[in-house]
Amino acid sequence: MDFKLVSDYRPTGDQPEAIAELLESIRGGSEYNTLLGVTGSGKTFTVANVIAELNRPTLVLSHNKTLAAQLYGEFKNFFPDNAVEYFVSYYDYYQPEAYLPATDTYIEKDLSINAEIEKMRLSTTASLLSGRRDIIVVSSVSCLYGIGNPADFHATSINIRVGDVVSYKHFMYRLVEALYTRTETDLAPATFRVTGDTIDIMSAIGNNCYRVTFFDNEIEEIQVIDPTSGHRLESLAETTIFPANLFVTTKERIATAVNQIYLDLGKQIAMFEREGREVEAQRIKQRVEYDLEMIKELGYCPGIENYSRYFDGRPPGTRPFCLLDYFPKDYLMVIDESHVTVPQIKAMFGGDRARKENLVEYGFRLPAAKDNRPLRFEEFEQLQGTTIYVSATPADYEIIKSESVVVEQVIRPTGLIDPPIEVRVTLHQIDDLLEEIDRYTKRDDKIIVTTITKRMAEELSKYLDRVGVRNRYIHSDVDTLERIQILEDLRAGMFDVLIGVNLLREGIDLPEVALVAILDADKEGILRNTRAITQIAGRAARHSNGNVIMYADTCTDSMRMAIEESNRRREKQVRYNMEHSMLPHKAQRSGTGQSLLLGNAEQAEGAVVYDTRDENVAYPMAADVAKGYAASENIDTLIEKARSDMEKAAKELDFMAAARYRDRMYELQKLKEESAERTI
Repeated sequence: MDFKLVSDYRPTGDQPEAIAELLESIRGGSEYNTLLGVTGSGKTFTVANVIAELNRPTLVLSHNKTLAAQLYGEFKNFFPDNAVEYFVSYYDYYQPEAYLPATDTYIEKDLSINAEIEKMRLSTTASLLSGRRDIIVVSSVSCLYGIGNPADFHATSINIRVGDVVSYKHFMYRLVEALYTRTETDLAPATFRVTGDTIDIMSAIGNNCYRVTFFDNEIEEIQVIDPTSGHRLESLAETTIFPANLFVTTKERIATAVNQIYLDLGKQIAMFEREGREVEAQRIKQRVEYDLEMIKELGYCPGIENYSRYFDGRPPGTRPFCLLDYFPKDYLMVIDESHVTVPQIKAMFGGDRARKENLVEYGFRLPAAKDNRPLRFEEFEQLQGTTIYVSATPADYEIIKSESVVVEQVIRPTGLIDPPIEVRVTLHQIDDLLEEIDRYTKRDDKIIVTTITKRMAEELSKYLDRVGVRNRYIHSDVDTLERIQILEDLRAGMFDVLIGVNLLREGIDLPEVALVAILDADKEGILRNTRAITQIAGRAARHSNGNVIMYADTCTDSMRMAIEESNRRREKQVRYNMEHSMLPHKAQRSGTGQSLLLGNAEQAEGAVVYDTRDENVAYPMAADVAKGYAASENIDTLIEKARSDMEKAAKELDFMAAARYRDRMYELQKLKEESAERTI
């Protein structure tokens, strides 16, 4: 099946030229391509058009889960009839195993797995191995960490069709080998239940429940059923039941692995004893022997990923299998915000190796644990398919890889131009800033102020509080959910000035922001280099009256280059608008798209429906809740529904929706208390 792009819009501005140039470059054999697209120019729509034209399986790589969720939602909307998958780390919480020699402290691994995201990861691998070509996988960099051997995943998948002759007991054995569990109670994902000659199987992927009926040793019927009522929903001629875990392997591999682990354990114990390190020798002996007993009895053990090299049959030092191994050779890779994502990929191996070295050195793990790791950067490069680097400020690496051929996209469909950048001296900068804040807030516009340190952000926030300016600050010490809520409160008009450090750059979509003030702009460094300044200035690019003020006493090379580039883009944008008689208009908020991860949850009657894609969305206050609440409704039911929706949204990483459901729950509780007081 081919990709089918569905959209109410057509490429405008310089999008058609960017699409044509990328297609020509890729079809001409170019392996590396860079799309330099300014904030708000519709880079995702351009990439979607390229994907639709190329018709190749595609991996979209993002540097964090939040942006990955946003991209997932956008591509899901563009390609509703194709397979758009979501592959991120399935941990709600993860504390890796570690040992601190200085204090002799061992930190045991602690984690909480999100079952829904685990199902989506399995769905991704199943779609890739199904052979279909119309697939887009949106992923964080977690796809570069080790997962199971694709050959084993494929080998343990169970293909069945009506009329197949297969032993009833052998079929159940295959299910157990695929890590399904037999149950006599209600079916949960990755379980099966036997009733006479019928086996009900709850798939580990999606919500399908299959009923396989045997006649002697022949499959007589395959049905999709409702897991609760057992009613038949659909009859199938054939289907595939995929394994319940990415780290699945065959019985033969397990036997071979156990023998090899015993051999390596003996070598490690002997090495410690030769060095006179009896404590480490005893420690590694106890830990590995305990793990092996569990593997032989149950097929798994805590920390089994540390033995992945044995189960994969890999030689020492070789890279693990990862999601890239599941893609065909001609796949397309899109690296979003490449100036951030590429350095993150480069750094992953070093951080993991430093932690593993201590565990191995002090007898907590065998040396094979070091081979359960993310890819080295050179290994990642070897596995890259044809690549499009997407960024408003591509780094030297991307430009060099693209052989200095960079496809520019600087015209916004809205006609908005880059905000002008003004430099002012630091003398009396706070007084000057207060005057600007007063001027912009009178027009009901919002302001972003970036500082060089977290302490400065907090102190400035306190000062603005004292002079009566409604403000909030945001930096890395602020809880993730609270950060999202702060941004939503800014959009809702609950305060006027947002102060931050470097968290106000990539991926933040705030059309209400008309002014960006950059303090200490002449302090050269990672927070004030050319790319950082350009990204920060871009936060004002979605407003028709956007403006940027840099406070500095000298003009650094980074400032000069950022200003020159901004002026070049502005000239091109103004010329295009004049040639096409286009008047700039305010950008619509693209939204996060994360609500798509929640599925089609039923809305309670009278509940407020939130649509983050609408710039005029109404944020619920007490009056809104009261208006939507009918006397015939049970307010306790609505409170419980809001609480359930909040917890579900948080579990699915849709923090914006979770925060709104939380606010609704609080307002309903307040309404209930007020009703009780009136009754008294």
